[in-house]
Amino acid sequence: MTYFEFRDQLKRARLTVREFASLVKMNENSITNYSQKGAVPSHLAVIALLMGEMADHQIEFRDIIDQMEIEQKKPRGAPIKFGMSHAKPALQG
Repeated sequence: MTYFEFRDQLKRARLTVREFASLVKMNENSITNYSQKGAVPSHLAVIALLMGEMADHQIEFRDIIDQMEIEQKKPRGAPIKFGMSHAKPALQG
């Protein structure tokens, strides 16, 4: 599914990207980054499509998803350490 189609499904579900990210316990930036790739992973596409269909049939999905214990997705990559000096100490003597 293209990112544009994904956004259309979210509109059908009456959700913003921020609301979708909150429901599925993802970082909003992780989702918006797919706009640069042009497509979203199939698991997010399926979720958005089902949410859109449920909204079209007046089936409330937010409360159901909120009741689930979804584990927060862990950030990938090495943590950034600010304020650390990488310079080697000068030799004395």
